[in-house]
Amino acid sequence: MTGNNEHHEILDSNDNHDTQQPGRHRLDKSMKRRRVLIGGSAVAAAGGLAIAGMASADTTTSESGSSAAAAKASTSSSAASGVCTLNAEVTEGPYSLEGALVREDIREDKEGFEVQYTFTVVDQANDCAPLADALVEIWHCDALGEYSGFVGGNGHKEEDNGTFLRGGQMTDENGQCSITSIWPGHYVSRAVHVHMRVHTDVTLTDDSYTGGDVIHTGQLFFDPDINEEIQATSPYSANTTKETALADDSIYDDGGASSGLLTLTALGSSVSDGYKATLTVGVNSA
Repeated sequence: MTGNNEHHEILDSNDNHDTQQPGRHRLDKSMKRRRVLIGGSAVAAAGGLAIAGMASADTTTSESGSSAAAAKASTSSSAASGVCTLNAEVTEGPYSLEGALVREDIREDKEGFEVQYTFTVVDQANDCAPLADALVEIWHCDALGEYSGFVGGNGHKEEDNGTFLRGGQMTDENGQCSITSIWPGHYVSRAVHVHMRVHTDVTLTDDSYTGGDVIHTGQLFFDPDINEEIQATSPYSANTTKETALADDSIYDDGGASSGLLTLTALGSSVSDGYKATLTVGVNSA
């Protein structure tokens, strides 16, 4: 794949690749890759922050048993109790599109293993209180590593409707929203990942939104052992392009939940049964 390789996603004040692709947001040159620790548990207690209840729980697997890879989920990092952390801010990459559909299920007819995402958005600018009425938008590739609107970038021919595996949901009064999708495939130069934006002050339309401000742009990552088993299983195994390991990814910096590592809970005894994926997303609305 040429031109769309996401090694361009590394933030660099001299990188102008993102301004050359049609149909994509322009990269904000002022954006800096950051992960800011706001306060420890003692500070949180003194400030009366109720973050512990919102932080992602440690990963567990179903009681009915799981594969060895699913069991590895118990070691996945989670947001630390009593700590208010801004999630890592990174470029949105070369496959973003404007005007996401506002919907809970973004799978359409795409094959793959179900992932039930639950995000809790907290606002550092408001003592890490839950951020209500924010639009959490995600997008990612399908099992063959292809993005809607850019099909062919990973070397596969398939129908491209421009909307599959894209969409978002509004957070409730607890700062939470849920989105159902599939486990992503992989493509050349990047580890398996999901893109995320958090918008405020949007105006909802019948099935989408207008206006608003993007206050967070990040990426989500998966336990590498579970992912290895999934990528070796149909329909993912049909994708024979080279995969990049999480440890070698150009974006993920081994920062755990604050760098977008999801907490995973198996929905059954096999990876094909799917996973729940949770993350507390720290943003700054100021």
